[in-house]
Amino acid sequence: MKKLNTSIASSLFQHSALGLLLAALPLSSAWAMSKAENADARSRIESSYKTDRAACNAMAHNAKDICIEEAKAKEKVALAEQEFAFSGTLADQRKVGVAKAESAYAVAKERCDDKSGNDKDVCVKEAKAVETKALADLTLAKKVGEAVTEAKDDKRDANYKVATEKCDAMAGTAKDNCVAQAKLKYGKS
Repeated sequence: MKKLNTSIASSLFQHSALGLLLAALPLSSAWAMSKAENADARSRIESSYKTDRAACNAMAHNAKDICIEEAKAKEKVALAEQEFAFSGTLADQRKVGVAKAESAYAVAKERCDDKSGNDKDVCVKEAKAVETKALADLTLAKKVGEAVTEAKDDKRDANYKVATEKCDAMAGTAKDNCVAQAKLKYGKS
């Protein structure tokens, strides 16, 4: 079983989006901030977007469109990251990955407008494939996380049953103390 877990972990970390998602898991609870700090950060992000968007007005044609998409993408990702920094939840962490994948796709698709014919079609398909892979990696990470949690729960339940079975050989207060220690150790109430 250990070998299987090692090979799964090894293959999972080959995917950069998934590796980043899993690497950030222990940090999420350390990022708590106040509502005022969150509001200030969101205001800075919106201000930065307006500045970036205004800079696009000096451009023309598809270069302007790409610039606008990049500004939108930067804002979308920054807002998702800010929400995760504020809440620290796994759901918001996943939203960061989704925002990055969708934003990268939108920018790449806009860049494809400089091409025509089959070259443009291939460019759009490649951009969509990259987005699809990133979203699939996020789904995989979520399912792996759920499976790990379920496995830990199953192991804890099995160990609790063994511990209480050992207590059955005792009697009176010794048995009561044994069961109480098993409940405490394995999180049962």
